[in-house]
Amino acid sequence: MIFAFLVIVLCVSPLFILGENAHIRVHDNLDSNLAWYKVLTESGKIISPIDAVIPQIINGLPRNAFGTEFSLIVWLHALFPTMIAYALSQFITRIVAFLGMYLLLKKHFLPHSNLAIIRIGTALSFALTPFWPSGMLSTLGMPLALWAFLNIRNGENSWTNYLTLTLLPFYSSIVLGFFFFLSAMGIFWLMDLIRGKGWNLRFFLSIVYMILIFLIVEYRLVFSLLFDDEPNSRDEYFHARLPVWRCLRLTLKNFIFGHHHVMTVHTFVILPAMFIALYFVFSKKLWKQEKVFIFLFGLNLALSAWYAFWFYKGWLPLTERFHFLDTFNFARYHFLRPLIIYLLFALSLKIIYLQGISWKKSAFYFVLAQVAIVFLFNEEIIFHNQPTVKQFYAKEQFNEIKKYIGEPQENYRVISIGIHPAIAQYNGFYTLDTYNNFYPLSYKYEFRKIIEKELAKNKTIRTYFDEWGGRCYVFTDELGKHYMFKKNSKKRLKNLELNLDPFKRMGGKYIFSAIPIENAAENKLKLEKIFMSKSSVWKIYLYKTRS
Repeated sequence: MIFAFLVIVLCVSPLFILGENAHIRVHDNLDSNLAWYKVLTESGKIISPIDAVIPQIINGLPRNAFGTEFSLIVWLHALFPTMIAYALSQFITRIVAFLGMYLLLKKHFLPHSNLAIIRIGTALSFALTPFWPSGMLSTLGMPLALWAFLNIRNGENSWTNYLTLTLLPFYSSIVLGFFFFLSAMGIFWLMDLIRGKGWNLRFFLSIVYMILIFLIVEYRLVFSLLFDDEPNSRDEYFHARLPVWRCLRLTLKNFIFGHHHVMTVHTFVILPAMFIALYFVFSKKLWKQEKVFIFLFGLNLALSAWYAFWFYKGWLPLTERFHFLDTFNFARYHFLRPLIIYLLFALSLKIIYLQGISWKKSAFYFVLAQVAIVFLFNEEIIFHNQPTVKQFYAKEQFNEIKKYIGEPQENYRVISIGIHPAIAQYNGFYTLDTYNNFYPLSYKYEFRKIIEKELAKNKTIRTYFDEWGGRCYVFTDELGKHYMFKKNSKKRLKNLELNLDPFKRMGGKYIFSAIPIENAAENKLKLEKIFMSKSSVWKIYLYKTRS
């Protein structure tokens, strides 16, 4: 246990030691959530009413788009600098993930004392998985919740179970994990009832209780879903477009490699261990003793298929009739897979361990190998080729731009080309572009006028913008879906066609471009200055609209 704790400390230590010089995930992290927390904090509207807006983004992004103020991660970023808050969140999440999986295995799956190393090794490797940072305990908190629910189901009336169910909603998200977990718990209760195990009202009411806590915590989301009748960007999200053969391929891909939002790193160690255990179960006819293992193995495969076939084009008639099937991502039932895969890992190792002395050693080697692999998936290692936090947000460089412009930032609006608008937002600029999955649909149509000529040239970016639109970016035909052009890039925009009249009407005045625009004059743009900085990976070409 001490060793496991020290490994977790070692895992998160680069974040505390390096601070802004650390390398962390860009996708759905630096390009969005970390900037959102800063914008929300500096807006002074963390606890504003549900109809409040954040004026810094798209001339008034609904406050509800930034989630609830009852989430601890919001307050970590309000009270601490970005990287301290990020490091603390990583540490909290990994410690709780470890304790939750350890308690679950010890109490309900591997209670035998001779399996302690398997319990600890599985829990540690689970805690080290490269989870989605702003998801917090949305997936990594599931083992602790399952531990509490199974305790209650078995008649244990300890206050610790109810405290667990009370606190978890304050550091997780219902749409990023616990909706799917709680609905699975409801199915679990129903199956108990069908199998004649009684109503078990205490178990049922504990599920209802956690749902109610989530509804209170996520009251902004509840209001937006039930009472806000203004169309939003989610209303044009279309997912059902894949043929059967691609769904089958995606099923296999997800089963073997997983998904980047819920990375389990199970391909090289856990998957072979699972198949070895499956061989022993069938060759030695252990299916009665190992029915939990068989059930979880089948469920794991079924969840991969569910994820893949959620995108099957055959859903289209249903999604057209029932709009919520588009606006809510039911494919995320596969977010249950980290919990299931690591339970399978522990059960696989137990089965292997019981096959004789030589296999006992193999079980321990599997544990050590998995811990080593997930440790090597540390952000500082796997993202070492990406910009550091300091290089990405480039505060010194953008402060120079702010000083050069010389106007209060709230007096003008900007857009970015070739870089994420979150960078400008993080540095206090008021942006007309953004990355948010919930904003007024009317704004999407208004913004589209700026880039309509570019979208007309390129089907890929047109489909991406029109049928999702979460990235309300200045997409161009020449750049496609790329928005990370560093200062050593040789790329140039030669045939840019923007419509700057709507840009100006929306308050737009400046464009931050990561690459030169050769036909700037044709677009009624003037190059003001080029900004470089040793502490930044960008070269920013500042363009101003001509009257």
